Amino acid sequence: MDEFEISASIESLHKIDDFISSRLEEAGCPMKTLMKIEIIVDEICGNIVRYSGASFIRVSFEKSEDNTVTLTFTDDGTPYDPLSAKEPDITASFDDRPIGGLGIFIVRNTMDKLRYENKNGQNILTAEKKI
Repeated sequence: MDEFEISASIESLHKIDDFISSRLEEAGCPMKTLMKIEIIVDEICGNIVRYSGASFIRVSFEKSEDNTVTLTFTDDGTPYDPLSAKEPDITASFDDRPIGGLGIFIVRNTMDKLRYENKNGQNILTAEKKI
């Protein structure tokens, strides 16, 4: 398992992207899947930086024998389970939809498995994708 920890700031987001992208490339991830995973990494880490008040983000990367990539995002921000968020009504007109909710919708529909826990005062979101 590879791990990377950095301060939770907007300026750090590109370094997290570089860390994940390089690991995915080394793992032989197809470009289309790599791009989808990059989008969810931006969404998850961007939300941590913008809304949680976290001081750090720790991202771990692991690839299993069956070509499943596991990404774990840990932060010390306000406890929040993004998986408990209500699914947005994507059939509603743009004007009738509340702001927010589409990011986690994209995450849910991109990754194969998602788990959340709050342990020792830390948010831990684990996302798995078979590549």
